[in-house]
Amino acid sequence: MSDFSTFEKQIGHTFADRRLIEQAFTHRSYLNENRTPGREHNERLEFLGDAVLELVVTEFLYAKYPAKPEGDLTAYRAALVNTQSISEAASKLGMNAYLLLSRGEARDTGRARQIILANAFEALIGAIYLDSGYAAARAFIDAQLFHKTDEVVSKRLWQDAKSRLQELAQGTLGVTPTYELSSQSGPDHARQFVIAAYIGREKVATGEGRSKQEAEQDAAQKALAAKGW
Repeated sequence: MSDFSTFEKQIGHTFADRRLIEQAFTHRSYLNENRTPGREHNERLEFLGDAVLELVVTEFLYAKYPAKPEGDLTAYRAALVNTQSISEAASKLGMNAYLLLSRGEARDTGRARQIILANAFEALIGAIYLDSGYAAARAFIDAQLFHKTDEVVSKRLWQDAKSRLQELAQGTLGVTPTYELSSQSGPDHARQFVIAAYIGREKVATGEGRSKQEAEQDAAQKALAAKGW
């Protein structure tokens, strides 16, 4: 069994059930190459952790913004728990180093690794919940995500990336961003699109995704970062 003791010290939680933390980091692909009786991948924990995460963040936002309507709270929550936000939190914790992946998945980077990290983060929440209950899971989420809230609200990060880029590009430069398909690959059931974001004639960033819409959002997000917006 892998040694997660350093990671446990970092998050301030020592697992009573050692199998839970290992399961949280085990991607389905790993078991295809390392068949071990009784070992499980992290998808069931991810399912549980996703629900716990949503409840904890909803409860926090409900108390923090007593005057905000449902629509605003929903948008804030989406920004806090989206793939980018929680994969960033996972990266800061160094979760990449502990992931149990197949050799093929271990070589993946970019959006694919971002999704794996986000899923592992949710699985870890599920594992903490099963190991020590709601309060422990809430404390973990508090430490990793709640500090982002003020920035999400003040910088309007709850807007989707394309809307935010358009608003800032028009307000700052008087130009509407455009998007151009650079390439597409893969079979029909697993298409991968690469799309470039332009501001005027300047190619600011490229994004990728499993649909054109997803790739455009990824490109817009990277364009915002490139422009320092």
